[in-house]
Amino acid sequence: MPPGHISLYEYNIDYESGSNNYSYPWLVKNSSRHTFKTLGTTDYITKYSYGDTIESRYPMSSSITREFMYVASASAADGAWDGPRPPGFTYRAGSTVVREVVVPPGRTKYYRGPRYRHFTALKRKLDYYGIRSEHYKISSSLGQNTGFDKNGQIINFISIPSIFYGNRITPGTVSLKWYFTGSLAAEVQDLNQNGELIQVGPVGSDGSGSVAGVIMYEEGFILLTGSWALNDKSIPMDAGSTTARNPSWIYWGAGCNDGVTQKSTAGSGNTSDFMSCSFDLTFRGETNTQVMTLFAHAKRGEVNYSNNPTYLKSGSTRVEFTSSQIYQESPNVNVLNMASSSYSDFSASFKRQVYISKVGIYDESKNLIGVASLSSPILKDEEQDLAFKIRFDI
Repeated sequence: MPPGHISLYEYNIDYESGSNNYSYPWLVKNSSRHTFKTLGTTDYITKYSYGDTIESRYPMSSSITREFMYVASASAADGAWDGPRPPGFTYRAGSTVVREVVVPPGRTKYYRGPRYRHFTALKRKLDYYGIRSEHYKISSSLGQNTGFDKNGQIINFISIPSIFYGNRITPGTVSLKWYFTGSLAAEVQDLNQNGELIQVGPVGSDGSGSVAGVIMYEEGFILLTGSWALNDKSIPMDAGSTTARNPSWIYWGAGCNDGVTQKSTAGSGNTSDFMSCSFDLTFRGETNTQVMTLFAHAKRGEVNYSNNPTYLKSGSTRVEFTSSQIYQESPNVNVLNMASSSYSDFSASFKRQVYISKVGIYDESKNLIGVASLSSPILKDEEQDLAFKIRFDI
């Protein structure tokens, strides 16, 4: 299983032979007319007869993915933007990023920005998280592109499925590392627990102490915008491009389900360097689970008999008489004396005691609905009061 990948089914269950990690549910067409959501009414009526088996499939895995959200190139024609167009804007790439400005009549307004709808969908949320840090905001005086906003920045967008972290990623636990030929080239951490990913090492390296991006703890998204060079290597890092570039945070995670491979970047630069890069992402997650707490009481003078055969003295007979109409237990069954004595070859006075190893959970109708097993049996004698605290996830 590749790094950054989680299987959502048990390893001891082979849903389908092969390596495509799909589960194949099925049902039979009958009078109930039950079918799969992805199967249209027309296909259900025309393609299947009553009694036919209808099959479907869905993936049983989840992976971390990367999107390289780039700015339109200088050679891009009008209309290069693939999102909705604000009124009055013509989309033409220019040598500089021009924000919304007032221009004389007849002149063109230029605009460049990341060409992905995911970024557009997160703009309001990023501005909302601006209360944590100014680095979240779309328009800010902070960051490498001082005086401009994220619309003009290249963004390295990392998506972490919620199956990895639960309710949210725990602030202060995030670390991204870039290794080159096994040596640490750079690392960022959310030291301030406010979403800022600050470069922390190696000490004295370029960009040390700078904010390379932000993390959205609740949504599981990382936006990396740091474009300073981490070393002097020239590595092709773009899908479908052979241009060699210096490693930087906007290229962190290249090859993580984004179409970038050594083959796709071959043809220019030192392509062997691409295979020398490796990436590490660590964090902790938080999950809120409802828990029910029950108390089971073993009161004094109660719970003093066991059905374990070793509870009775060896050779004792439980049943006195049995027939098709009568079942009578022996009135003279001897209980084994387990009381210990501090003297050698001397039996202590008889003392009724049992070892509790399991606690049964019953509903209002006295039906057994669960059994709690103790890690080790607990000794209880007749003079004791015991209480067992049972907790289980709902």
